[in-house]
Amino acid sequence: MPSPHRPNAHARLYGMQERAEHLDFDIRFQGARDVLSRPHRHEYFQIQVSLEGGDRQVVGTATRPFGTGTLSFVLPYRMHVVPHPVGARYAIINFDQRFLWPELDVPALDLEDVAMAQYPELAPFLFQEHLDFTFGPEDFAQIRQWLDALVAHNQPRTLGSAASIRGLLLQLLGLACTRFAADLHAQAARHHRQGGVHHDALQRALRHLREHSHEDIALTDTAAAVALSPNYLAHLLKKQTGRTFTELLTERRLEHARELLAGSDTLIREIAHQSGFHDEAYFSRRFRQDVGVTPRQFRQQARSRS
Repeated sequence: MPSPHRPNAHARLYGMQERAEHLDFDIRFQGARDVLSRPHRHEYFQIQVSLEGGDRQVVGTATRPFGTGTLSFVLPYRMHVVPHPVGARYAIINFDQRFLWPELDVPALDLEDVAMAQYPELAPFLFQEHLDFTFGPEDFAQIRQWLDALVAHNQPRTLGSAASIRGLLLQLLGLACTRFAADLHAQAARHHRQGGVHHDALQRALRHLREHSHEDIALTDTAAAVALSPNYLAHLLKKQTGRTFTELLTERRLEHARELLAGSDTLIREIAHQSGFHDEAYFSRRFRQDVGVTPRQFRQQARSRS
């Protein structure tokens, strides 16, 4: 039976209407709602605060500490779970992108392309998988005060409440950026050198696809293996490679078939199955469509050149 804290292909996606009292911003403490103990995703931003007795968190593919005084910053659609131990005290802040950044006209799946210099408050969310945001006593006391103030402004929702909440939320994010500025800049530079913040996730997904192309895999399987949502992975693959998951999978299967045809005496029907094609006729048609010759002709040409 899979671990409840491991990513899976069927991780639930929640909207604000399911986990909050308001559709733009909400804050709650332990006991206000049921605890989500399995990996899941949100359409909205989330900040979790460990007030006492926290343990660990899983964000994407990273497992990081979540002890007292630690904050967790979770991007929309990022697979995660924070399994709060019995007796732990914590706060959860949920907010919609347009509540804090109404002028940021970027789809949630493209937020990782936003320059840190333009929207520095996004930095803790972008690099949560790589950093631990644990604050000292003085800073954490200030955070506790802001949490209380957020609750006070959120409950009545009178004229000016939203503006006050935004101000407090920006102060909290500003403190995280200030205290961890050096680490955040280092992470931004690292990801820039590697080709952007998508690089790691994309490489993990392509590696998984290559290693399992001969199996009966789907987009959901690869997404679960690299701790991304299927929608996000499909978007990332199309954006970065120009091809869909199915196109990339078929390319890899045909590449593997060419290797077997050129380097072995295995029967063509067996090569089709070993490459991930269940139907030999379909394999032959698709091979000819992409390579320009039949599998048998390709083998003959490869042997005549050797």
